[in-house]
Amino acid sequence: MILPIFSDSFLQINKPLPGIKTLKTSVFYMVLVLGLSLNPRPCSSVPPGGTKAPKPSPAGNADVSPSAIWSELLKKTTFPHTAPLPPQRPTILDGTYTKFDPLERAPVACRRCPDYVPAGGNWKLNFGNGVFRIMHEFTGWRSIGSFVIDGNRMRLFNDPTCTEVTGAYFWTLKDRRLEFQVIQDECAIGMRARNLTKQIWLSCQAP
Repeated sequence: MILPIFSDSFLQINKPLPGIKTLKTSVFYMVLVLGLSLNPRPCSSVPPGGTKAPKPSPAGNADVSPSAIWSELLKKTTFPHTAPLPPQRPTILDGTYTKFDPLERAPVACRRCPDYVPAGGNWKLNFGNGVFRIMHEFTGWRSIGSFVIDGNRMRLFNDPTCTEVTGAYFWTLKDRRLEFQVIQDECAIGMRARNLTKQIWLSCQAP
């Protein structure tokens, strides 16, 4: 299938009517959805065919692929900024989860991306040994912190984005679908809570 290529001048609409998306935004949204449908393995940064697709990182290095950034993040551990590190013991949530955000605005490569701001494309979230890790594939933005769960409640802390803040959530995991409901979390002026609760996270673990 060959998609038509539109120039910026063709896609530009000077005064879009209120409530109506510009053609350029609609085309981007269509491409994002099409990309998701063609990639049945959103947990992987390698598209069908096995060719890695380098994308911009926060430092602007287009040679660093999302999979390389993610692999490096998985090797890191958090720092006890304001609370002791939790025990390194397995939990029911351990593993990697992913979501696709169909944001109707093209993400922009950035050197210092706003923390936790929802952006279009694939997001990854990992829990393990008391450490949570999160990354946005397109921009390469990522963060890391500590987590503990008590029943159906979770606390997030020691996040370098907001070292003084502890976030509290309800969580549910059913049919490999992880969903959060915020109790209280002011990290990044509420952006962490908005990001985590905006969509359901799908498990990458084998059933």
